Amino acid sequence: MVKIMPIIRPISELRNNFHRISEYCHKNAEPVYLTKNGKGDLVVMSQALFEEYISLLELYQKMSVAEQQEAENVPCLTHEEVFNRLKERIDAKKL
Repeated sequence: MVKIMPIIRPISELRNNFHRISEYCHKNAEPVYLTKNGKGDLVVMSQALFEEYISLLELYQKMSVAEQQEAENVPCLTHEEVFNRLKERIDAKKL
């Protein structure tokens, strides 16, 4: 994916052209950076993009924990053990 230059606008555009900024964020799945007095102040993005960023952040955090556990030789379960435990829990709830 080729990353284009970020869209940077003065914060007044949020008030004056909200619909245009909203449409851009949704159509292009990119944030718009807003400045106040020439300095970075806010970032506006669609809710879908925000949720995608949050999901990626949570995934990276979980991967970091897993890498640390692996480095510390923390015992782990095989896929078969995980699925068997899940199946046992599901079967127990059926009773």
